[in-house]
Amino acid sequence: TVPLDNTYRDVFVHHNREFQRYAVENGVYFAPVDDDEVERLQYMHQIFNMMFDSRLIFPPIPRPRRILDLGYGSGSWAIEAAEQYPECEVCDLQSVSFSVISFVVFGIDIYPYPMPVDMPPNLIVQVDDLNSPSTFSSNSFDLVHSRMMAGGIHANRWTNYMADILRVLRPGGWCQMVEIYFNAQSDNGTLTANHALQVWSQRYMQSIQPYKDPRAPLRLQNWMTQAGFVEVESRLVPLPLSGWSNDPRDNEIGTSNRANVHRLLSALSIYPFTQALGMTLADVQLLVAQAHNEADNPAFKAYFPVYVCIGRKPGGSRSHRPSDGHRGHQSSKGGRQSDSRKRARH
Repeated sequence: TVPLDNTYRDVFVHHNREFQRYAVENGVYFAPVDDDEVERLQYMHQIFNMMFDSRLIFPPIPRPRRILDLGYGSGSWAIEAAEQYPECEVCDLQSVSFSVISFVVFGIDIYPYPMPVDMPPNLIVQVDDLNSPSTFSSNSFDLVHSRMMAGGIHANRWTNYMADILRVLRPGGWCQMVEIYFNAQSDNGTLTANHALQVWSQRYMQSIQPYKDPRAPLRLQNWMTQAGFVEVESRLVPLPLSGWSNDPRDNEIGTSNRANVHRLLSALSIYPFTQALGMTLADVQLLVAQAHNEADNPAFKAYFPVYVCIGRKPGGSRSHRPSDGHRGHQSSKGGRQSDSRKRARH
């Protein structure tokens, strides 16, 4: 790693929200990175915990030793994973010596989000653009976790992104992916193309293209299979936008998700709608307010589809410990990458 370049800390204000200049100017990410968004991401993590019954890891991994979290955001998932497996004696963030580490979680993100002072000692967070080839060494991880990356991975990057994940996994290691398809659906079919939630959805998908693939969540299973993963499983889980369900568990999830949805609709749209679509701030705020009302209306039974996909790298034994090699602290071999793009320790 190299010390963090202050370029990655540079932010600008757009309609009273802070955005990372590097991410926006390079077409990486168009959502805010301010404290309000960090708080929303933490809340979103709690919603996922409710959906998945507090299970962080879905595949059968009896003794995970090394995990890579792609797009750590607020750090909530990575922190909980590190705390769940605390078998770590010493972790020197400068040298990252692995000789005394029995379990370690790596978190990678494009923005150096603030992390707790009492961060688990076996959690290492680094700043890097995941649209560039991975510099981690092959066969390094038991699990690669990728969640909510459809807004950050370039549309033409997904095939290589999957290939990178497969390469850094040890034989027998697993990939776990979770993505929300931001195309609002209605459980009873009452949402039409003229309703604000559907207008918001269609404009959101239009505004992030061609940089991003808004339908990436639907393609995870095919991409994972094409990359060479085996035992690939995919599941669609409806995420209610409010407490409309008659099922007590789903009703609780929807009720808790209501506040997140109100923030999310604004956070994801304010930059791409005004810049890519040329909408005025007043028009965006009006559309978001109307979408809020429809999301809250139990008559529409609105939800976002959440796609969960897991797959295993062929070979190996599920109890096999990964190798200690890690190429993230030097340039990769064979001319794949130069010293100019090293991960920044944070």
